[in-house]
Amino acid sequence: MDTAPARETPPAKRRAPRHRKLLVAFLAVALVLTGSTGWALDRYVFEHVEIADVAAYEASVTGQTASTTSTTDADAVVTDTTYTSDAAGVTISTVVTGSGESTVTYYVADVVLDDATTLRSAFAQNAFGENITETTSAIAEDNGAVFAINGDYYGFRDTGIVVRNGVAYRDEGARDGLAFYTDGTVEVYDETTTTADELVADGVWNTLSFGPALVDDGAVLDGIEDVEVDTNVGNHSIQGDQPRTAVGIVDTNHLVFVVVDGRSPGYSEGVTMTELAEIMQGLGATTAYNLDGGGSSTMYFDGELVNDPLGTGEERATSDILYIAG
Repeated sequence: MDTAPARETPPAKRRAPRHRKLLVAFLAVALVLTGSTGWALDRYVFEHVEIADVAAYEASVTGQTASTTSTTDADAVVTDTTYTSDAAGVTISTVVTGSGESTVTYYVADVVLDDATTLRSAFAQNAFGENITETTSAIAEDNGAVFAINGDYYGFRDTGIVVRNGVAYRDEGARDGLAFYTDGTVEVYDETTTTADELVADGVWNTLSFGPALVDDGAVLDGIEDVEVDTNVGNHSIQGDQPRTAVGIVDTNHLVFVVVDGRSPGYSEGVTMTELAEIMQGLGATTAYNLDGGGSSTMYFDGELVNDPLGTGEERATSDILYIAG
């Protein structure tokens, strides 16, 4: 594996999200035809804030001190590709396969945690609700992250169980989710057979609701090319060669994160769901799960964007991240 090259100038951050502009334009045309302008804009564009200060809310539930930023561990060391501290070790690698228009470029973060709760989640704008977005980099900076990837874009849908940092936020089971436990284990589970409160009581620290599951018991799962997360307006098909984000578990407190760039012929065309599963399997993941992809697929490390979303150097705003604080 090659190491990710250092970038001299970090990409621009906090730009107006291009996907929001495209979605608004799409809705404007569609709604002229359907006459349902108010409903669609309200559902898919306008922010709906349910909890305005997540840090304070989590503190009130868990009894911890409210904070949206973290200070750097005095013992932490960050190089171009590796971060080590008393709490976690992160190593970033770049992999390039194929040639010409069949080239695929992806980034691997091998992460070993001292404690499972070191891997945290954060919401855009420190708020919980629908259509609340920021770029992965912006959310990472707001929370003092040294490493981050995009999450499941929970705010684009109103279904799915949402447990973050040991706090239950949504209890609308709809699909196979991913659960991170405080003991360092990770498993795929059926959201429709449990509740958010039961998961928290059982020691779940974070959940993700997207999918599909890619690898189980070390084997690539069948039928993953046919899974649809949902059919909301503005969704891009998750089939075919696409930019991807996935997370897998190698062993207790040993995780692997992969972000695949795509839709950029000659640099990276993206991968199918099965190819993504095979990448995760090859990295030693015994369980792996697909997260929001396409323009959302983003990896952030040491103050900079690691990958190149859609070949533009710009990020698409999303609703949440997984991160490790500095």
